[in-house]
Amino acid sequence: MISYARQNPEAPPDATSHPVDDHIAPAPRVSVQAFCETVETAAAVQSGGEDRRLGKAHLKIQMGGMAAAIEAYRTAPTPNVIILETEGRSDILAGLDQLATVCDAGTRVVVIGRVNDVTLYRELVRRGVSDYVISPVNALDVVRSICGLFSAPEAKAVGRIIAIVGAKGGVGASTIAHNVAWAIARDLALDSVVADLDLAFGTAGLDYNQDPPQGIADAVFSPDRIDTAFIDRLLSKCTDHLSLLAAPATLERVYDFGADAFDSIFDTLRSTMPCIVLDVPHQWSGWTKRALVGADDILIVAAPDLANLRNTKNIYDLLKASRPNDRTPLYCLNQVGVPKRPEINASEFAKAIESQPVVTIPFDPQIFGSAANNGQMIAEISASHRTTEMFLQIAQRLTGRGETKKPRGSFLSPLIEKLRAK
Repeated sequence: MISYARQNPEAPPDATSHPVDDHIAPAPRVSVQAFCETVETAAAVQSGGEDRRLGKAHLKIQMGGMAAAIEAYRTAPTPNVIILETEGRSDILAGLDQLATVCDAGTRVVVIGRVNDVTLYRELVRRGVSDYVISPVNALDVVRSICGLFSAPEAKAVGRIIAIVGAKGGVGASTIAHNVAWAIARDLALDSVVADLDLAFGTAGLDYNQDPPQGIADAVFSPDRIDTAFIDRLLSKCTDHLSLLAAPATLERVYDFGADAFDSIFDTLRSTMPCIVLDVPHQWSGWTKRALVGADDILIVAAPDLANLRNTKNIYDLLKASRPNDRTPLYCLNQVGVPKRPEINASEFAKAIESQPVVTIPFDPQIFGSAANNGQMIAEISASHRTTEMFLQIAQRLTGRGETKKPRGSFLSPLIEKLRAK
């Protein structure tokens, strides 16, 4: 049952030491069996199993702890992962020695215990335990431990998926998605890809002034061919750090998909790109819901009217409930301040949704219209425009990263540099 253990065996992990919003890569299709001593731990494991990142894992929970596990595997093969809760100290090592006699090679073992002791932890590592988690545990501890078993430190970091969707059609969600992706790539220097999921009417190709012969349709209609090399061939390079998986934007086909149609595409993109921005069309189907729930971070784009307020609240509440261990979705208001149009202000939105908008983007038809018609980003037309800074704010919030580019120098910078040289 030897697998891999934490890289710092000097001290056992502390279940409370991780931030709630740290990035946890999803687990692959594995079987997990938990043997719990307490109903509290069983409930935490059950709740963790419902998390989106364990959506592919098959989880089974039994009571009885170590003794039940040893008895169960005398006559049955062991799963990919065994979770063992133990109440005492003396029985842990003896129990693991017994379990080793019936445990298949390659099975990974996670122990949940109450003893916070370096010597014990070293002994567990020596016996091949993959992780030791101090109880009491919560759902996120379980998710982090299981997923961590399949994210070796030497492996390339798994990409973060950001989904951007409009609360209503025509609110400019795609425009914001493309400009935010541009800010992530340019200002945060993070290699990114935009996946245009509106296969019939997508505008990413137009906005980036790209007309690639292949794109996301070639992948979704050829699921058996999907691998890293195949996806790489479909990507269109927009800048040094930004690529595009374009939509065909043709009506030659009917784009009816099953709920899991994009899963293999997203999994492959995760393995090759640090950041994936999904431009999700405004529709409600199995696959759009799955894409939103499965994303690491979400931005809802809304215009300041009643229908948008209702839809934003519905989407926000559903995603918050479906992703209890993730950061809550963000939302922004767009096209604010249209002349003579009655609007619902940001404070009313915040009161109804119980969350403040990340930014409020003013209505500016001149610059947005010019950008759309020229196939440019707002930052390309006017780097100092106020919305350019807003897109960077959104990018920073969605990625959890600060600005990495050097701040623009003042007109005194050359003089200061000369003085320093002297």
